[in-house]
Amino acid sequence: MFRIFERIGRYFILMGKVFSRPEKAVIYRRRILYEMEAIGMDSIGLTAIISIFIGAVITLQMCINLDSPFVPESMIGYATRETMILEFSSTVVALILSGKVGSSIASEIGTMRITEQIDALEIMGVNSASYLILPKIVAAVLFFPLLTILSIAIGIIGGYLIAVATNIMIPSNYIDGILIDFKRYSIVYSLIKSAVFAYIITSVSAFFGYYAKGNSLEVGKASTKAVVTSSVVIMIFNLILTQLLLI
Repeated sequence: MFRIFERIGRYFILMGKVFSRPEKAVIYRRRILYEMEAIGMDSIGLTAIISIFIGAVITLQMCINLDSPFVPESMIGYATRETMILEFSSTVVALILSGKVGSSIASEIGTMRITEQIDALEIMGVNSASYLILPKIVAAVLFFPLLTILSIAIGIIGGYLIAVATNIMIPSNYIDGILIDFKRYSIVYSLIKSAVFAYIITSVSAFFGYYAKGNSLEVGKASTKAVVTSSVVIMIFNLILTQLLLI
């Protein structure tokens, strides 16, 4: 129990160092652009593949479970759209990316720690925490909402494609359902969640990597802890944000 409070304290101390004023803003801008490519652009393919299959599966499940003369087919398109916007494109995609992005960040920073590269930065007078972690956080917070929008669009398209391919429902009814009672705030809610989840993934993963000790085996353990912890924290904050923003 005390170990948990110790880690929380060390996490906030580290975040204090991360968000201290940068010495040279030009260097940070370059690193942010690099991290946006490494964290964001390289995740587009995975996000697209996951989203198209999630959208297709949701549509199939809705068609099977709502197969009733009392439920219009347009409600299937409506349910698919709402499910993708409110939950899957933000929360589920974040959980999956925590495995890809989180483990990568923890491994990268952990390797720098055990090879004493971070110590070398500190000796040169560089704020290693801010230099290594802040660009990753900024890049993820800026890019993850774009991935969420992409996921929503591709997921809805995936639902339409499965309707066309299997004839399980009339595609025009699916499109009608997508247009029913659209609320812009649902998009805002999803984008807020994705930005918060992006911060959680990058900061928690960087924390475990930054304090890694020992050899390469310990770096692997730190990477695993980063993924598990960030996934749990994401689920906790998913509940909190839903309570705050929707209820």
